[in-house]
Amino acid sequence: MNKFIYRLGLWLSFLFLSLNSYAERNLEKLIDNHQSKFEDVALKIWDYAEVGYQEYKSSDLLKKKLSEEGFTIKSNIANIPTAFVAEYGKGLPVIAILGEFDALPGVAQSSSPFRESYKDNIAGHACGHHLFGAGSAWASVAIKEWLIANNQKGTVRFYGTPAEEGGSGKVYMAREGIFNDVDVMLHWHPGSASHASPRTSNSNKSAKFIFKGISAHAASAPDKGRSALDGVESMNMMVNMMREHVPQESRIHYVITKGGLAPNVIPDYAEVYYYVRHPKKQEVEKLFDRVVKAAEGAALGTETDMTFEVMHGNYSLMPNDTLQKVMHKKLVNLGGITYSQEEMEYAKKIHGTLLNPTAEIGDQENILPYKQRHGYGSTDVGDVSWLVPTAGVRIATWVPGTSAHSWQAVAAGGTSIGLKGLKLAVQVLSETAKEIYLDPSIASAAKKELAREVGIDFDYVPLLGDREPPLDYRN
Repeated sequence: MNKFIYRLGLWLSFLFLSLNSYAERNLEKLIDNHQSKFEDVALKIWDYAEVGYQEYKSSDLLKKKLSEEGFTIKSNIANIPTAFVAEYGKGLPVIAILGEFDALPGVAQSSSPFRESYKDNIAGHACGHHLFGAGSAWASVAIKEWLIANNQKGTVRFYGTPAEEGGSGKVYMAREGIFNDVDVMLHWHPGSASHASPRTSNSNKSAKFIFKGISAHAASAPDKGRSALDGVESMNMMVNMMREHVPQESRIHYVITKGGLAPNVIPDYAEVYYYVRHPKKQEVEKLFDRVVKAAEGAALGTETDMTFEVMHGNYSLMPNDTLQKVMHKKLVNLGGITYSQEEMEYAKKIHGTLLNPTAEIGDQENILPYKQRHGYGSTDVGDVSWLVPTAGVRIATWVPGTSAHSWQAVAAGGTSIGLKGLKLAVQVLSETAKEIYLDPSIASAAKKELAREVGIDFDYVPLLGDREPPLDYRN
């Protein structure tokens, strides 16, 4: 009898492993089936290069493809025309995937390995959000088909989230409770290296400071005018002196967006756009208040009027070790990115244009070790991660050493180098979701971890307050 039980156990183990192996192969096939379709989607969104809250063609394309695959679409989420949710399935767990698709102004670029404008575009996908949106949609479709093929209970959702670059689209969605019933949130981001480490980021708050003065002839009647630009420049000078007296981890940066049109006309209108960052949102709020005081002082000293409008605000990323370990395991099993000879030659040309690159060609083949990391940038994924257990992966879609928000990132993102990273991201997202569906205890453990980290007294209050989405912030 014992011998029989032993043999039965061996047979059942073999059967389980075989079925699991088949499921994995089945998922891989399902991913491959949609490759050409979503690579085309990625390149079309790259071509559109639409800025935040104006991603009409990009959003419509993603909705169309997901609708064709049987997803139910809800549009105009949180009163944002380009925000949407696509859903398929029934029951728990609800696994959601974030997708972005906004481009950055001022970095229009062709796929050439040298600086070259592209058509009449004003923007370019210097953060790879064309890959982000297309890849997350692709993974959602593959997961949906895997659920069907394996008669697996569960719901998959794709969140189309606009204006990540300074518009905080996800924050408005979070404020409306759009993520409240999600069990696990997955996301990814293009980069110049691949890793799935638990990663934090800076909190962030931004505002446009507007100064109004009195115009006059700058030469014949200077005493009759009050320069709004003087107000902006005075503010900037005080903030730059303030930098000597802020916490080490802080980041403050600005750009003068309006400052007059003619030197002989005293400008009666000027505008400066500020970002304030720190790992802790409480410190961001303190620093922002000091920046406001600098603006008030500048207005007083130049006899101008000052107003400001908060544009966006993001929490820091809350890493979830439970989920990240699952994602890291999947990434390691899949491995890095290998370039063809043609891609290698292209990469060498790109690499030669980089200023002080911190990585070498070939590094894209490696997976970085699992460890706590901090990014000094900010993302509206941060707000989501304080509400839902969230895990993300960075994938090498750019030539090693490439900085985000650069023309080199735009260029590589429009080539097969970017598309290779795109597929790897889809594989990691899909495999991670599959494991959570098969073992819902992972989601439960992730929720417990999040509850411990945010604390029982946590109350979500967006940094951007109760303002409406700034749909025209890029104008």
